[in-house]
Amino acid sequence: MKQILLVALCGLLGACSGGEQEELRQWMTENSANLRGNIPPLPKVKPYEAVPYDVEGSLPPFSAGKIEPASKIKQAGQGGPDFEARELRNNLLEKYPLESLKMIGYLNVNNRPLAVIQVDDKIKQIKVGDYIGLDFGMVTRITDKEVELHELIQDSAGDWSERTSTLLLQSKEGSNK
Repeated sequence: MKQILLVALCGLLGACSGGEQEELRQWMTENSANLRGNIPPLPKVKPYEAVPYDVEGSLPPFSAGKIEPASKIKQAGQGGPDFEARELRNNLLEKYPLESLKMIGYLNVNNRPLAVIQVDDKIKQIKVGDYIGLDFGMVTRITDKEVELHELIQDSAGDWSERTSTLLLQSKEGSNK
């Protein structure tokens, strides 16, 4: 019985090593014979070239000319506001910051708008062209609800620039708060 089993096992093994696997092996060898990896060559490394630094012909790296546009540098050379004219005007409303001034009224006298401004316990009338506030604020427009002015302010670099501010009409309810 062992012999029959041994012969049957050998027959089975012989059948497994048949033609299908042989055909597969032959196909693999034929198709893989011409395969080669195609890796592109590495780029050539260029040698380092030092660039000389020429200090003579360039601006200092932290100068205003390097950071600001040329038009702003020209404006800075013209100077700021006229401090002497401010002293000559001796206007009460120029001695207080804009935040402490209150617009409490509006008048129209001879088709000329006037604003009524209160500071502390004093009341003044202003017209277009008057100066108010600490930042050289010139009144440019007066309406029944607000006073618009252009101020000259100095930034941390010492340059003067212009900004527009408004002083709004205060109601009785707003002044009690």
